[in-house]
Amino acid sequence: MEVIVVVVIIGVLAAIIAPRLLGRVGQSRSAVAQSNASSLATAMKSYMFDCGAPEGGATVNILWERPGNVEEGKWKGPYVENVDALKDPWGREFQLRIPPEFNADFDIVSLGADGQPGGEGENADVVNGKRSQ
Repeated sequence: MEVIVVVVIIGVLAAIIAPRLLGRVGQSRSAVAQSNASSLATAMKSYMFDCGAPEGGATVNILWERPGNVEEGKWKGPYVENVDALKDPWGREFQLRIPPEFNADFDIVSLGADGQPGGEGENADVVNGKRSQ
């Protein structure tokens, strides 16, 4: 009888605590995406200082590999520590948007957990370290 009571108590506690912990995982991934987008924006500014503005249609890969249209002497990269720095916490590559929607020169964008534009909570887009509205 005591074992059944203990099992029921553990089950109730797990049912109450588990959803709260899972929500925290989503929040932490969103915070990491915000931080990483800001870091990539800083790296992109360094790239632009060295090489000029990237062409429309460029991807964040220009921070890791020299684009063919940039002279070898101008490119001082790679501008990120490794190729994984170009991915958001959900494993998708950050997007480089030129022309930008939110900033003056460019946007670095993660589409959140669902990979779709818009959304709320963990699914909200992150743009240069800020959640888009």
